[in-house]
Amino acid sequence: MGIRRSTLIGTAVAMALFGRHGDAEAQRAEAPSTSSGDGIEEVVVTGIRASLRESIETKRNATAVVDSITAEDVGKFPDKNLAESLQRVPGIAINREFGEGERVNLRGTASNLTRTLFNGHGLATADWFILDQLSATRSFNYLMLPSDLIGKVNVYKSPQADLEEGGIGGLIDVISRKPLDLKANSVFGSVQAARSDLADKTDPNASALYSWKNDNETLGVLVAGIYQKRHLRRDGVEVLGYFDADPGAADLEVPSLIGSALFTQVRIRKGGNFTLQLRPADNVDMNLSGLYSKFDGENLNENFIAWGTRAIGNGGTLSNATVVNNTAVAGRIASLGNGTQDFGMVYDAIHRFASAETRSIDLDTDVHLTDDWAAHFRIGYTDAEGNTDAQPFAEFGAPAAFDYDLRGRSPSVHFLNVDPTAPSQASLIFSSLHQILNNDDEKYAYADAERKLEIGPLTSIKFGAKYTDHKRELIFNATTYGGFHVPINGTSGSVFAGPLTPGNYLNAISSPGTLDQYWQIDTSKTDALLFERLASSPGRVPYPQQNFSVTEKATAGYVMGNLKGDRWRGNVGVRFVRTEQESIGALINPNGSVQNPFGNYDPIDAKRTYNDVLPSFNFVYDLQEDLLLRFAAAKVMARPDYTDIAPRVNLNIGALSGTGGNPDLDPYRASQADLSLEWYPNSNTALAVALYYKDIKSFITDRPVTQNYQISGSTAPNVACTPSGTLLFTCPFTINLRSNGGGGSIKGAEFALTQPLFGGFGVQANYTYADAKADNGDPLPQSSKNQVNLTGFFENTRFSARLSYTYRSEFFVSFDRLTPLNEKALEQLDASVQVNATDNFAVTVEAQNLTNEKLQQFAGDEIRPRAIYDNGRIYFIGGRFKF
Repeated sequence: MGIRRSTLIGTAVAMALFGRHGDAEAQRAEAPSTSSGDGIEEVVVTGIRASLRESIETKRNATAVVDSITAEDVGKFPDKNLAESLQRVPGIAINREFGEGERVNLRGTASNLTRTLFNGHGLATADWFILDQLSATRSFNYLMLPSDLIGKVNVYKSPQADLEEGGIGGLIDVISRKPLDLKANSVFGSVQAARSDLADKTDPNASALYSWKNDNETLGVLVAGIYQKRHLRRDGVEVLGYFDADPGAADLEVPSLIGSALFTQVRIRKGGNFTLQLRPADNVDMNLSGLYSKFDGENLNENFIAWGTRAIGNGGTLSNATVVNNTAVAGRIASLGNGTQDFGMVYDAIHRFASAETRSIDLDTDVHLTDDWAAHFRIGYTDAEGNTDAQPFAEFGAPAAFDYDLRGRSPSVHFLNVDPTAPSQASLIFSSLHQILNNDDEKYAYADAERKLEIGPLTSIKFGAKYTDHKRELIFNATTYGGFHVPINGTSGSVFAGPLTPGNYLNAISSPGTLDQYWQIDTSKTDALLFERLASSPGRVPYPQQNFSVTEKATAGYVMGNLKGDRWRGNVGVRFVRTEQESIGALINPNGSVQNPFGNYDPIDAKRTYNDVLPSFNFVYDLQEDLLLRFAAAKVMARPDYTDIAPRVNLNIGALSGTGGNPDLDPYRASQADLSLEWYPNSNTALAVALYYKDIKSFITDRPVTQNYQISGSTAPNVACTPSGTLLFTCPFTINLRSNGGGGSIKGAEFALTQPLFGGFGVQANYTYADAKADNGDPLPQSSKNQVNLTGFFENTRFSARLSYTYRSEFFVSFDRLTPLNEKALEQLDASVQVNATDNFAVTVEAQNLTNEKLQQFAGDEIRPRAIYDNGRIYFIGGRFKF
């Protein structure tokens, strides 16, 4: 009788690089068996169940606390980038500010506290969106990793000494495919049309892969490419902060700015990767791999705004107010209207030529020196750019009176003396053409060795070292007020005008009275005028408050012992890392050594070094053959965001507020423990219950300080400002200076089930609870208390389908414009269907956000809305092929 075995490698063979193309037949759990020449009967498992089986096996065999997804698993979801795929993993949540997931939160921590690796090492990252570019965080932007580029992802929730440091939430290792694991001359591809219902556009998506290896399986080459395009439109109503309008001791919160915002964008994602794999001898495996990903994100943001702070700040009035909990939720605001600076209406139109780009090249070598000795070496380089190459910004204003009401589904505004559809009633009050550039790069080298042993329970000892040299740089080149804007100040809005907003603008979110129609700019007219001004003006100059660079050199070493006994296994080790940091920026000083139109300054060069010792322990005990008990404990760290350790400020002139960096910050440090019980009754089923605890020693928080900065303009932005030069005013700003604050904790639990049912049906479900708070009781940023993922699937030889529901409860985002920013619960329903027309071709239909859920934000209390956004639905239809 032949020996039966399941070939899980068949999963990888079926998937190829563009993971949406596993086996086009989406076969049942076991395909018809075949007999090989040696008499061994082989059962090839492919399709959804095969990928789930491989993920289960990875989790079961791991020594650390690990969850895994494979490419077929990824490919059967309607996901276009890896963040959207990762949200199916227990403990991971994402946000969809522009409809598409970009960042991940793991186990109640903020996105900058999770470390992302690509094939075992960090990947440089930068951002396309202007606010993210200025924030310069360590949060990885998963827009740069399309799901089609992924072979497998391992999510490490407990650390090991041989893994990179830098994650308090955890570590995510993204693994690409290798050609020697695939069949020779494999060809995979997909072509789809993407339809955005809100943008009313249809765009092409395509991917392709070719993998070759020689007959001896000593040389293999894999190349792949991808192209994705999407028109995006986001309708929104925003309240940009609140201010105290009562000059006395009482507190009366009034909306600062209420705007109807229209965001449009054309997203083009393209790139690919290659792997050259060489196995010149049985004991040597060399992989030269490269990745390139480019995201073009040109966008236009238009916002027609009722300007409460400017109207009241310049002597205007608030009347007929309805006050609830110290908040004027409705009323009438009127500017004085007796001067060109007494604005009650402002219209911002910002066109951004934005992009992000990531590259890496890596040589990885494994050598088995003897039966007992193995070595591993790696060298590589990765870099990224996130640029707004040009930002044509036109701002229009007029004196105005308006009624407002915050109590509807979305805020309403009615202008009493301004027609939002008449551009001639507004004039240009500010313009600029800034440029913001982000550069991120790293050189690295690793060396590891492992020695097999038989000393009691010690089966091997592993040790190694790494060195990284990382640099992050922000370059802000700005146009000046006097040299650039003054010659065109006061130009009528009719010179810039284009069409009115779309007829269905805000249809899905507006209340009676919501401003849902106004004139848009003509970007060709606006851009031509502003670029002409750039050519004839003194041009751009460095904006010292924003420019900075941070260099980090990290040297790490570790030793780890692998242990095994009767019905148990584990590892114990310690990692040491030394971080050498240099931060370069500017200290604004009227008498500074460097003259600048935005204020003189002195250069700052701050250096520091800190060390971390990070022990870790992982233990697995087989209570019985199919029941595992897992325990882990460790110390972990995460370095501060680059913007936090840069000597620079980010100013909000309208609110006289800002944020400031601090080169003396210590990193986040925490101790953590994990306990889980896992049941594997068969190879297709897993049930896991996990408890986790993180004791975070010191959060990085804001410490308000008052600092004076010079502002360029024709008039003072606030009565507190004083003249300090030609078109310059010195203003007192409340700066949230980044500082090490108190500690906090995260206590949580996870429940996860993968279960085939009957007749091709199956279910994946998980729930995560996270109780995250600082010692003073404040909530932790980006932490939802409850998360739910539920996926039902069906699969047979000709048809497969998945329906996926995700939910995360309300969470605190951050402080913004001196007020808290909170987000209501998010939920989304996605679906995918595949019909296998032949053995080599399948028709696919996918949909995201089927129920057209909205994103809603508020400021501490739901009576103070901050924003409601409609990103609409998107559909994909096309085909996949393999040969």
